[in-house]
Amino acid sequence: MIHSMGLSGSFCRTIPSIALRISIRIAAIIVIALAFSASVLAQDSQTPEALPGQIMGTVLDVNGDAVPGATVTLAGPQPSDHRTATTNENGFFKFDGVTPGVSYQVAVGAQGFADWTSAVTLNSGEVKMFSSVQLDLAAQETTVRVSADTTEIATEQMKLEETQRVFGFIPNFYISYEGDNFVPLTAGVKFKLALRVSRDPVTIAGVGFVAAIRQANRYPDYGEGMKGYAERFGATAGPAFTDIMIGGAILPSVLHQDPRYFYQGTGTTGSRLRHAILGPFICKGDNGRWQPNYSSVGGDLAAAGISNLYFPKQNRGAGFVFSTFGIGTAERIISTVGQEFVLSKFTHRGTRVD
Repeated sequence: MIHSMGLSGSFCRTIPSIALRISIRIAAIIVIALAFSASVLAQDSQTPEALPGQIMGTVLDVNGDAVPGATVTLAGPQPSDHRTATTNENGFFKFDGVTPGVSYQVAVGAQGFADWTSAVTLNSGEVKMFSSVQLDLAAQETTVRVSADTTEIATEQMKLEETQRVFGFIPNFYISYEGDNFVPLTAGVKFKLALRVSRDPVTIAGVGFVAAIRQANRYPDYGEGMKGYAERFGATAGPAFTDIMIGGAILPSVLHQDPRYFYQGTGTTGSRLRHAILGPFICKGDNGRWQPNYSSVGGDLAAAGISNLYFPKQNRGAGFVFSTFGIGTAERIISTVGQEFVLSKFTHRGTRVD
């Protein structure tokens, strides 16, 4: 009986001890869960760092001549947001490092002209280029036009397009997402863009990959080993470089044509498909009008002819030239259709300029 009571007393003391340990564990779990939730919420509340933007433009008179020495003022809500600039000999002005999300007033003034003002608020990393903005002359009551200098804008657009890469690494420089905001490229910009594509590491790697496929298929009829691969690499790189330079720089400069594909992005599926299929055959001229794409066709024909010279004698011939030209044209059609419907979704690109 005494033994039984001793067990009962020990058991009664054990129950509160177990309950206490369980309560402590539950409390610890709750504390850890609350701490983890607070950490997650803190991480979720963090926002990406905003990138500074740019504001630029050019002051022109009614005859299209530059107005140098004009004073351009950029004013924000804080005294630190107040800056001024003077237009250069081309009438061009630019403000770098503009804080996004802040409401600014841009004012342009020059002797003999009435002041012009405009409100602007930039998004993160946005480049704002003023165009087709008019202000009255103070005395003659005529107008001057403030617009972005075409050379400066073309250069800035090229810089933005050089950031365009599919999946973040494949160059996609020859496509414009600017819509109706068309600015013709100068000959110098066309050559810079073509050279930029030609020397890009991904372009060179692509040439090496095609040469490796040809090596595996023993085509064209070169030897085996590294010597054969080097010959196939040269036979692939030469026409590719020719196509880029002739079709993307030389002919567009001589014929005053734009080598880029202009993304439509809106309208019916049929109209977008028609626009994409006609891309290799119709292009914009430097005057902004659509015209036959002699540059693209000429570049493909030149590349096919160069390939015929590079290949061994037994692989040459007129049939080879025209089949290569046909394959190149088909690849361009597939590329423009892909640009219109697929690649735009995976292309990292610069801020659209209005």
